[in-house]
Amino acid sequence: MSEEATTKPIQIAAAVTVSDFAASLGTPVTKVIGELMKNGVMATINETIDFDTAAIIGSDLGFEIIPEPVVVEPSVKDRPKLAEGVGVARPPIVAVMGHVDHGKTSLLDAIRSADVAAGEAGGITQHIGAYQIKRGERWITFLDTPGHEAFTAIRKHGARMTDVAVIVVAADDGVKPQTKEAIKHAQDAGVQLVIAVNKVDKPGADPNRVRQELSELGLVAEEWGGTTVMVDVSAKTGQNVEQLLDMVLLVADIEDLRAEEDAASDGFIIESHLDPGRGPVATLLVLNGTLNTGDIVVCGNAYCKIRSLEDYRGKRIKKAGPGMPVAVSGFKAVPNFGDSFREVADEKTARELVSKVARQDSIKSMVKVKKIGLEELQGAITAGNVKELNVVVKADVQGSLESLTESLNNLRNDEVAVKIIQSGVGELSESDITLAKTTGALLLGFNVSLSSAVKQLANREQVNVQLYRVIYELLDDVRDILGQMLPPEIIETVTGELKILGVFKTTKTAVVCGGQVVSGKVAPKTVMRITRKGEVIGTGTLTSLQKDKQEAKEVFEGEQCGTNVSTVTPIEVGDVLQFFTTESKARTL
Repeated sequence: MSEEATTKPIQIAAAVTVSDFAASLGTPVTKVIGELMKNGVMATINETIDFDTAAIIGSDLGFEIIPEPVVVEPSVKDRPKLAEGVGVARPPIVAVMGHVDHGKTSLLDAIRSADVAAGEAGGITQHIGAYQIKRGERWITFLDTPGHEAFTAIRKHGARMTDVAVIVVAADDGVKPQTKEAIKHAQDAGVQLVIAVNKVDKPGADPNRVRQELSELGLVAEEWGGTTVMVDVSAKTGQNVEQLLDMVLLVADIEDLRAEEDAASDGFIIESHLDPGRGPVATLLVLNGTLNTGDIVVCGNAYCKIRSLEDYRGKRIKKAGPGMPVAVSGFKAVPNFGDSFREVADEKTARELVSKVARQDSIKSMVKVKKIGLEELQGAITAGNVKELNVVVKADVQGSLESLTESLNNLRNDEVAVKIIQSGVGELSESDITLAKTTGALLLGFNVSLSSAVKQLANREQVNVQLYRVIYELLDDVRDILGQMLPPEIIETVTGELKILGVFKTTKTAVVCGGQVVSGKVAPKTVMRITRKGEVIGTGTLTSLQKDKQEAKEVFEGEQCGTNVSTVTPIEVGDVLQFFTTESKARTL
């Protein structure tokens, strides 16, 4: 072993520059580069090597190299249940899910006696909201998750955060694909289900049909001998809404939901955005502990010293206990929607944790491009033939942005695709216009505004900016643009076939021949294929047509005619001329 050998293992990240690696070993960088060259690796001082390479070189130099520990965010949802008698009962977290237009928001209106639906663009919920209601002496926290198909990502996160999922199904419409998807997300997350059969007051409502369709999915109503709680309700009239709340509490009681008020707080980010006046703002759902003004929380690659707390009504509060949704300002960056957060002791600890997460994210982005298999290589080759629509995307909140980018990435086939150049949360800025101009991208804004200065710059730079408030309108427009990028479909129609019975004259560019129409009709100026024994041997155009020694405009099946064919292919007796027309048809994605 080398004199430089050490008994203390040296920690190395998954990817490290040659200079940093040499510094970690306390070895001259020239010596490290020399060892790399001996092993067939040509790397300069500033280039990156992976852990496996570093481990081999370190071993050659007499060092034991071990991987740097990875920071793993604790899963607050997987926290073990408290021992009996420990902690206090916390409000259940309830997600309201289901198919678009089945009445989720209207049902929450009936519960909260607040008209939210009227303020929603296109009548659908656009991003997660959290609300609390009191039933008797107990609180219930509701997450209102969007039902439109584009918001799969939000619904997925929503189910993961919750204790009970209320699946809303319209009694006059039945189980739909998004209903099944919502049920699957809830079941995968291991949460309790309550079915709200809504719109029972409408003509044509058939709650039993809904129960039958749900039983085919394995959800059998209690009154039918199963275990799934189902309540017939009407959001419009308020029928059985209180009974639904009682059932939610009853199902939640089975879980024995408790939390420690005095512990360090943790929970989930349920919405985040960039507020022009307050900077990054996030809605936190506290699952354990108590959140206070001045506390420091870490969430992935962002941290916050809490400057202010607001409850779901926008009222300033000093603390938020378990089960409470609370709007928090003071973040240094916009945290990622759906991530967990936890309280830490001080800002130094917060900065260190955020720095490690950012470093790991950077390492992942470097490492994942180092190796490519045959399947990936074939995909890359195929991708080179794909026409791409460059877009820059801005949205009002992180949850909507996540769903939007996921939906845009799914708009593709083997010929066209969307390429997201950049995405972010916040108002459209001059830098967005500049980026779109440089990359030739379409600038898409969702629930964001365009200032006069930015609009003038966009007009001056001729950047196409499209603003939307309803996500499916945005996706439909992008789908139409992709359709226009597709080459048109060429539709070929065979109009007739002529069997050659005699050839009278052949030149280099034309053939005079005669025959009988065996199908369809033959007309001058029509293109053709020349076939011999079923195989195509050439092409040509019918320049003139004669019937009974007179010029003819058309000759039909069973009739004989003389033809003058423009072609460079010699025609023989027995050949078949197949006449056809072509038209181009615009395609859609």
